[in-house]
Amino acid sequence: MTDVREVTERMWKKMAASPFLMVKLDGSDDHAQPMTANLDDEVEGKFWFYTQKDNRLARGGPAMAQYVSKDHKIFACISGTLVEETDPAVIDRYWSNMTEAWFKGGRNDPNLMMLRFELRDAEIWEGDESALGFFKMLVGAKIDGSEVGRHVETAL
Repeated sequence: MTDVREVTERMWKKMAASPFLMVKLDGSDDHAQPMTANLDDEVEGKFWFYTQKDNRLARGGPAMAQYVSKDHKIFACISGTLVEETDPAVIDRYWSNMTEAWFKGGRNDPNLMMLRFELRDAEIWEGDESALGFFKMLVGAKIDGSEVGRHVETAL
């Protein structure tokens, strides 16, 4: 049995190293768009995005984020709700030179908005093929699920 906690912790570790996701509002015909998550080790169940008030995600609501780790070992589909973050301390906490580059008026840009993604649950796939599974793929033989990695569903 796969340890859900271990797989989830590995996902968070990978996401901290490469925090780029594709995010889409539920029920919208718009395509998902790339966003950079601001994570906090001290805060569970949420992360934040800087955006602009005229961005299609700005209205908030139920949303889905897709994540693929840089090494392609972790794949995740994360669901939750996007809400506007209005606490200036939180907005300041994650502000950086990289963020500043996106806003003409800097931290005081009138179009600046921060969204908080309040996480509900996730489905996570962890690719870690066994030596036998890898060999079978090389020669085109059929492989079973236990030879390619783990899959978990978890509340966040």
